[in-house]
Amino acid sequence: MVDLKGQYEFIKEEVQTSFNKVLSTTSFINGPAVKEFQEDLEHYLGVKHVIPCANGTDALQIALMGLKLQPGDEVITADFTFAATVEVISLLQLKPVLVDVDPRTFNIDPQVIEAAISPKTKAIIPVHLFGQAANMQAINKLAEKYSLFVIEDNAQGIGATYTYDDGNKIKTGALGHVGATSFFPSKNLGAYGDGGAIFTNDDDLAHFIRGIVNHGMYKRYYHDVVGVNSRLDSLQAAVLKVKLNYLDFYNERRKEAALNYSSLLSGHPNIVTPFTSGNCTSHVFHQYTLRIIGADRDGLVQYLNDHEIPCGVYYPVPLHNQKAYFDPKVNQDNFPVTNKLVKEVISLPMHSELTKEQIKFITGKVISFLA
Repeated sequence: MVDLKGQYEFIKEEVQTSFNKVLSTTSFINGPAVKEFQEDLEHYLGVKHVIPCANGTDALQIALMGLKLQPGDEVITADFTFAATVEVISLLQLKPVLVDVDPRTFNIDPQVIEAAISPKTKAIIPVHLFGQAANMQAINKLAEKYSLFVIEDNAQGIGATYTYDDGNKIKTGALGHVGATSFFPSKNLGAYGDGGAIFTNDDDLAHFIRGIVNHGMYKRYYHDVVGVNSRLDSLQAAVLKVKLNYLDFYNERRKEAALNYSSLLSGHPNIVTPFTSGNCTSHVFHQYTLRIIGADRDGLVQYLNDHEIPCGVYYPVPLHNQKAYFDPKVNQDNFPVTNKLVKEVISLPMHSELTKEQIKFITGKVISFLA
């Protein structure tokens, strides 16, 4: 699904140089490399504060901790996403309120958010799923109307640009009160291990979060707030600093691969290709995800596997039906889109090293099965 080896070969000399710099200084935790990467990412995103941390799940949890929500407060998020989004809500004894998604973008549907808002609602977590920016203009408008926080789950969308109706362009992760991302190796901006970061333009919130990620300390051995141990190590920062320079290139290659896929698959009666808008800057294709309609999606998965073509089903079970988060009071009829998508979606290989020949081979097999 991702050719990390091919990507490494292209940048290995720069990575080794960056590694050696860290090794020679032996500043492995919160060393200069972390600060340098932080500043580079702030500049890239156009955001005032980037707070690196240990992984993307921590980033989401710490973002919520920074907002000082109280047990029982409700947080609205999408039903169709990875479990980490609701995991952190539950861990903090907050209440996840799941809503359905847009069938075109797979992102949280602003039209159903408002109906889910109650007096206990304190925040909305939109997920930029598969690399496509959620409808942040509508979400932020609702948040302003009801005085809610917006926490962006940008784990799959880093590098995407959201364009407001007035033409204003802002990178995802910098559109809400606070954003969170993951640097898991397979992400568009991936480390060689775990890593994550939190983004905000709020000076006070940034200061509070910086304490949380480091045991609640602003001064060594003085614990001013309840914190956690979640720090990005210097070796991962060294890799990310190099790869950040290539992020736009990587994303452009992904976009080219996606458009190539779609040109070969569009028009087939059993295939719905990914929705894109404008010049496609709002989608960085962390995944290239099709909908298979009126045909055997699971059979296609097996067929591709039999031909040694990797593929993925993200996600086979909606969150409202997951054992850990199941609530018998939840009405299945509230999730018509999600309940449909989990039976239809399939993601094909997507990375910056894909060739036209590989894409032609993969799409040929897909069409062969559906013929």
